[in-house]
Amino acid sequence: MPAPEERNCSDQEEYFCTEKDAAADGSHLLHATGTVDGATASTSAPGLGGNNMTSSWWWRTRSLNAPSPVQQFGPCGRIMKNSAMVMQIQDPASQRLTWYKPPLTVLVIKKVSDASVLAPFVYLVDWLLQEKNMVVWVESAVLEDAQLNENVRFKAIRDKLVTFKDGRDDLTDRIDFIVCLGGDGTLLYASLLFQQSVPPVMAFHLGSLGFLTPFRFDNFEEQLTSVLEGHAALTLRSRLRCVMHRRGDRKHEAKTLEADPDGDARPAANSILVLNEVVIDRGPSPYLSNIDLFLDGKYITSVQGDGLIVSTPTGSTAYAAAAGASMIHPSVPAIMVTPICPHSLSFRPIVVPAGVELKISVSPESRNTSWVSFDGRNRQELFHGDSLRVTTSIYPVPCICAQDQISDWFASLADGLHWNVRKRQKCLDELSDLTASGSEDTLDEIENMKLYDV
Repeated sequence: MPAPEERNCSDQEEYFCTEKDAAADGSHLLHATGTVDGATASTSAPGLGGNNMTSSWWWRTRSLNAPSPVQQFGPCGRIMKNSAMVMQIQDPASQRLTWYKPPLTVLVIKKVSDASVLAPFVYLVDWLLQEKNMVVWVESAVLEDAQLNENVRFKAIRDKLVTFKDGRDDLTDRIDFIVCLGGDGTLLYASLLFQQSVPPVMAFHLGSLGFLTPFRFDNFEEQLTSVLEGHAALTLRSRLRCVMHRRGDRKHEAKTLEADPDGDARPAANSILVLNEVVIDRGPSPYLSNIDLFLDGKYITSVQGDGLIVSTPTGSTAYAAAAGASMIHPSVPAIMVTPICPHSLSFRPIVVPAGVELKISVSPESRNTSWVSFDGRNRQELFHGDSLRVTTSIYPVPCICAQDQISDWFASLADGLHWNVRKRQKCLDELSDLTASGSEDTLDEIENMKLYDV
């Protein structure tokens, strides 16, 4: 059978290739009978008269997942078959929002102490109430804003809002949809409010940096309508599950692990999920931090310096980036470990698999204790004998994309951090006079000519 011609593919298109060709160029290999974009793929290649394909034909599609590695190495070696190897990984590029029932309740989070957000907040809440007939939730502190209460339009809708108090009211299973107005802090606050499953989040850029807020407020009606109809791509931003274990709680810890080995299903009272990072530092002490780091129970190293940052891929562009770490796309399953001002020239940031558990404790030789903060909040002291366990949570934050995962992220790098911004190098044509002349005064003559032209 002749091999079908290769053609250019968009995100939703696919083409066929032989097993040999696909393996040669490192493509993602899938069996010919499989699921593509939620539908069962046909076993006959298009343009081949409907004849069934042989077992040597494979689907090849665009994917954000890495290629599936071959499992045979040379004539004799191969990976041992293990039930733990069987898993389903959805391509991040195919993650799209769908509502299995229409959303009725929406939580609106706005940036505090910012007068420029008041007018957009009122317009949005009024539109959701009047046009979409949704139940709108806001934090009770919002109603105490003196400037907001002077707004005539807000007075007419004030009594229609449902309020909650942070730290007292549980919003689990009461909110269908979240809208953030402000900067990145509003998204971090939404993550803090929902310590298990998080409703889809749509974030509008009305703050300072806006790295996590891809939407502009100019045409919010059109954008929100499209999302409420289920037309949106998603970025699942992973979170870290952090559990503090005090020195006297080891018996209780053992019982908890025995009763619930997965942990995330029933969060412990001393656990917290963070979207950006957990930071362990020396606090007010003048001495270096001396922190022991374990990975899956194995001792890795001791951190001697100002502290340690354990961050998600989302947090890799926050504090970790300022400390010299690499920036990781949020769809990459990983945990970033970054030292803060280490007293060592060779201690570089490292990336570890998302499935490992990190244990951080104060070294027995440490002259001082350490302090821990979670996304910049809930700061508490880590004493000798205490430990902090960190792993990836099963509850990500589903963030709605303005365009798609790739475009949004690189737009944020360019707009928020001015990533790789520099003047373009001139082409050779512009310097032809310089290369053609042997005079030592060529540079001065060119500059004088430019001044003369001006």
